[in-house]
This record gives sequence, structure tokens and C-alpha cells, in this order.
Amino acid sequence: MKPAFSILIISFLLFSCKSNPKSEEKAYKEEKESLYSKEKKNPLKFLKVKGDFHKNLFGQTVIKATVENKATVCTYKNIRIKMLFYDKNNNLFENHEELITENISPGNSNHFKSRFSAQKKTDSVSFSIMNAIAVEKE
Repeated sequence: MKPAFSILIISFLLFSCKSNPKSEEKAYKEEKESLYSKEKKNPLKFLKVKGDFHKNLFGQTVIKATVENKATVCTYKNIRIKMLFYDKNNNLFENHEELITENISPGNSNHFKSRFSAQKKTDSVSFSIMNAIAVEKE
């Protein structure tokens, strides 16, 4: 009786531990949709910009920056970047916007370079992302 009861308990445990692959796939898709929705609504939380500048021989300020997509599933496009130019007294004297039209997929980045004339008094530049559009899923 004990061996039969033990076999019954073991088989019950084995069969009850099996998971349904279709339900796992459904749960995965639902979680992915939820994550996509969050990332679509809050692109500024998932996009980061960092950059630097130097002055070239013609007196122009040359900006080199990178936009990084830290989202998990959402691709972004039409990313608007604001650049604020400060003088040595930390006074804001000019600002510019840059538009990145290429798609930046999750975990990837995009590098850009811009030149601005009449920026001879530039001492520092700050970068921020103003907005972006999430690419609709196919």
C-alpha cells in the first residue's frame, strides 16, 4: 500500500508541476505589451543624451553627442534634443535644437555631430531630451 501511495503522490506532483507553454507565451506577450505601453508613454525616462564640444579652427563650436535608448522593447524616432550654450560666467546666451529622425532601437544609440558658428564665447553646453515618438509596433 505504501509504495502505491508514494507512486500516486509522486505522479501527482510531476503532473501538477507541468506548465502550459501557451499560457506562458500569453503571459509573456501581455507583460511585453504592458512594458511597451509604459515605455511609449514615458520616452524621457528611457532616452539619455550625453555629449561634449570643442572649438574648431574656424571659431565654430562643434558638438558631438550620443543618444542612448535604455528601453527594453520600445524603439524611438524623431528625438528632439535641446542644447543650451553658456559663457564663462555661466550665463545662458543661446540655445539650439537638434532632431534625430533615425529609429533608435532598444539598447542601441545614435551619435550625431553639429557645428554652430558665432559661438566663440561658449564655455559649456548642456544637453536634454525634449521629446520623442515611439515607433508603432508591427
